Order: sequence, then structure tokens, then C-alpha cells
Amino acid sequence: MKQHWAGVVYRAHHPRWAFAPDSGEGAARFGGRFNPLGTPALYTALRLQGAWTEAQQGFPFKAQPMTLMAYQVDCADMVDLTDAAILAALGVTGADLACAWEDVADRGQEPPSWALARRLIGEGCAGILAPSFAAGAQPGDVNAIFWRWSPVPPHQVQVVDDAGRLPRDDASWR
Repeated sequence: MKQHWAGVVYRAHHPRWAFAPDSGEGAARFGGRFNPLGTPALYTALRLQGAWTEAQQGFPFKAQPMTLMAYQVDCADMVDLTDAAILAALGVTGADLACAWEDVADRGQEPPSWALARRLIGEGCAGILAPSFAAGAQPGDVNAIFWRWSPVPPHQVQVVDDAGRLPRDDASWR
């Protein structure tokens, strides 16, 4: 079920965090569809427009400034949740993936997508490919979500910044 995936992915995030584009700490602090509170994750999209759509879903009427990043990926131990056969083998449905995870968590219950993430992380998975559920996502939009990543293989998710344009630390915002 685990497979190797390589390619380029994209992420849009608040410009304030441009010095740490691969931290995953924001996701750990607030949780996400595929990461329970306290679990770091790096959410990316396979298309530039998908990254923008994911980042802007909280601002449907006024697009907010974002830093758009590209990452070179060469990652083992991925699971493709866009594959119906893999979902069936896992005993997972599309509804489990698309669950209203925030509402479920607010009611004190574990969202099915969190239970799946815990299970896959426990089985040594580094990340998943999953459909986008963001408002405005196009059919076929896919996200790559990483739970384990580093700048080098076997779980490479490397920021593309050949010209050294990103700030090195938080001091640039003072």
C-alpha cells in the first residue's frame, strides 16, 4: 500500500512565516483534516491553484496576501487516498475523508480522518495523497500531506529557494 512519490508540490502560507516554510508547527498547534492536534504536518497541493485555494478558504470574499512556495519531493512511504482500491483495502470511505472534522472535534469526538491519520502514522507512513475538500477546489485537485519529512530522501520535501530569497529568521518582520 505504501509507495514512493516524487514531483513538485506547492504551498501558500502567511508571509509572516516565510522564514520557516517547512515547519509544520501551525498544523500541530491547530490541527487539520489529516493531523490531530499536536501532530505536525505539512499540507501541500499538486497544483499552484490548489495551494492558493487551500490557503484562502478562510477568506472567501477577500484574498489575503500569501507566500507561495514550491517543494521538490522524493518521498517513500506515501499512501494514495485518491485510489479507490486503496481506500477499500483500508476500510475507509470518501465520506470518512470528507468529514466535517472541525465540527466533530468541537463535539469532543475523534474525526474519522484523524483516526485514519493516527493509524497510517503508526504503520510508518510518511504522508498521503488526498483529494482536496477546500471550497472552490476543482475536481481532481489533490493534496500531499506529510507527517514525516526532511530535506533529503527517503522522505524529502525540500523547499525550492535556489536564489536564497527567503528570510533566514524572524528578524525580518521586526
